[in-house]
Amino acid sequence: VQLQASGGGLVQAGGSLRLSCAGSGSIFRINNMGWYRQAPGKQRELVGTITSGGSTNYADSVKSRFTISRDNAKKTVYLQMNNLKPEDTAVYYCSADIRRWESPRELKYWGQGTQVTVSS
Repeated sequence: VQLQASGGGLVQAGGSLRLSCAGSGSIFRINNMGWYRQAPGKQRELVGTITSGGSTNYADSVKSRFTISRDNAKKTVYLQMNNLKPEDTAVYYCSADIRRWESPRELKYWGQGTQVTVSS
């Protein structure tokens, strides 16, 4: 099982980016999916999550600016980021709680991270 994130880059303050994260491999079911970020010298923090039914939850710092969505058929989660600020600069990681065909256990998997840099 793999999660492949894409869509990061360099953007000016006030701009927008859309991140994607696609799951592949022997996936039976994906439950919660989410996005985290880690800025230099800081701990990884939660950006937001989305359940299999589409309910979302966001960190206060990104509410009203970021939107998480998912396409269950494509096993993909998205992060639409609007009105970006320099303090949003970080490596963004996707995560997913996945049950594989081979096992009844549900495990959390992580994507490889994608850099988002916001210039002032």
